[in-house]
Amino acid sequence: MRKVLIALILGVVTLTVAACGSQDEQGPIDDGVLTVGMECAYAPYNWTTVEKESDTAVKIDGQNQYCDGYDVKIAQLIADELGVELSVKALDWSGIIPALTSNEIDVIIAGMSPTEDRKQTIAFSDPYFRSEEVQVVVVDSDSAFTNATSITDFAGAAISAQKDTLQERLIEQMTGVLTQDPKKDYPTLVGAVDAGEIDGFIAELPVAQQQASTNSFLTIIQFESGNGFTLADADVASSVGLRKEDTELRDEINRILAGISDETRNEWMNSFVNLSSN
Repeated sequence: MRKVLIALILGVVTLTVAACGSQDEQGPIDDGVLTVGMECAYAPYNWTTVEKESDTAVKIDGQNQYCDGYDVKIAQLIADELGVELSVKALDWSGIIPALTSNEIDVIIAGMSPTEDRKQTIAFSDPYFRSEEVQVVVVDSDSAFTNATSITDFAGAAISAQKDTLQERLIEQMTGVLTQDPKKDYPTLVGAVDAGEIDGFIAELPVAQQQASTNSFLTIIQFESGNGFTLADADVASSVGLRKEDTELRDEINRILAGISDETRNEWMNSFVNLSSN
């Protein structure tokens, strides 16, 4: 009788441990939802709207506003292919990676470059978009720097960038500029130019095109080869950020992304540049 009782107790303990183990090993989308983190303030990749202005727009988690853009398009495609619902969580740029590592979100789809520094903390998918091999400087149309043809022409200019981004690092390549405190997002950078606080800021081309098209006082300065910034391949790529342990999800996302041609990706980006400029 005692042996039977011990066996029953051990059986209960085994079942309990197994149940706890299965909960601990639950995958990031086993709840049927893909929770994606992005700023919703980085047009044309992602931006906020008061109403659902396109079929792409998704309601922001916990808000009465919507997020739209290229990143939302990619996120929805991935969610559909995985057979789960999409949830978009709006986060400050500096809080996106911590939100991923703390399991607040499942993935990052936010125009994030897969830099070596970031790879120390998180993993990345294959690129889902590559910007032109160029970073541009956006300046006030009345600035003395509107005729610049090289990054060496900005000596004395007050230049800023978004905080904790590649663009903030690139200012170091602009000899003689007056480096200003970085800003939290691009609307804040645009406001700083408009207020005369800075002469310009660095952006990748799609973002610069969107900002200049909606703010007539801005001008884009592009550089010929050899006159611009020195960039690594990862610097011009945008990839999905994932936790390092989520290897199966990363493989699935790579499979989905492989089915999108470069032509389609560029068409989508152009459409969101236009949509965000209206």
